[in-house]
Amino acid sequence: MQQVKAKKSLGQHFLTDLSVARRIADTMEPHKDTPLMEVGPGMGVLTRFLIESGHDLRVVELDTESVAYLQKHIPALDGRIIADDFLRLDLKAVYGDKPFCIIGNYPYNISSQIFFKVLEYKDQVPCCSGMLQREVAQRIAAPPGSKTYGILSVLLQAWYDVEYLFTVDENVFDPPPKVKSGVIRLTRNSVTSLGCDETLFKTVVKTAFGQRRKTLRNSLKSILPAQPPELAEMLALRPEQLSVAQFIELTNAVAACRAVE
Repeated sequence: MQQVKAKKSLGQHFLTDLSVARRIADTMEPHKDTPLMEVGPGMGVLTRFLIESGHDLRVVELDTESVAYLQKHIPALDGRIIADDFLRLDLKAVYGDKPFCIIGNYPYNISSQIFFKVLEYKDQVPCCSGMLQREVAQRIAAPPGSKTYGILSVLLQAWYDVEYLFTVDENVFDPPPKVKSGVIRLTRNSVTSLGCDETLFKTVVKTAFGQRRKTLRNSLKSILPAQPPELAEMLALRPEQLSVAQFIELTNAVAACRAVE
C-alpha cells in the first residue's frame, strides 16, 4: 500500500501502533454523541478507530499527499475531509454554534497553538484529547507548585479539568521522534465566568510567567506599580506557586489599581 512520506516541516510522525491508536480513540467514548474533529489524521490510523466507534467525524489535514491518501483508502471520509490549516480554520463555519470535540495525534511544532485555539472555542468544545510531546502534555496537566506549571497550565485549567492519561514511547512512530509523547484529555468544567476581565487575566498570567524566576512583586511591576499591602503575601510568591483562583484574585487587584489611576 502506498505510504505518505513524513514531512519534517509539518512535524509529521505517523503512529504505527494500533493498540495506542485505539486507546487514544477511546478517550472520546464519553462524548460519542458529540460531533468530532480530528486534527492531522495523516494516513488515518486513529481515524479508522474513530469511524469504527461510530463518531460523527470530520478531519482537518493540511498535507495534500495525506489528503489524497485518505480519499483513496478511507471512503467513509467522503465529503468529511477539510483540506486546510487547523490554526487558520474558522470552526464556526464548520459547526455553527453547536458543540464539537477535538482529537488528534498533534504535530509537535504547533501543539501549544492548537490548545490556545481550543480556548477560543471553549464554550463549544466540551472535550479535547490527543497525543503531543510529553513535555508539553505534562506542562498542561501540571498542578500549582510544579516546575512545569506555566501559562498553558493556568489558562487551560481555568476552563478545563486536565488528565494526563499515559506516555507513548518513540518506537511506535515512523519516523520515530527524539522525545516521548503523552496523551491527555481536557474536559470542560462548570465555570461559565472567571469573575474577572478575561483579557486582563491572560495578560497577568503571561506577564507573571515571562519572568518566572522572579517573585510576582518584581515580575508584575509593569502592570501593577502600586502594589496593595493586602496582596503582600501573594506578591512574595513566584508565579508557579499560584492557583488559578489566586491568579483571578490578582487580576482583579490589577484592575482595581488601574481604575484609580
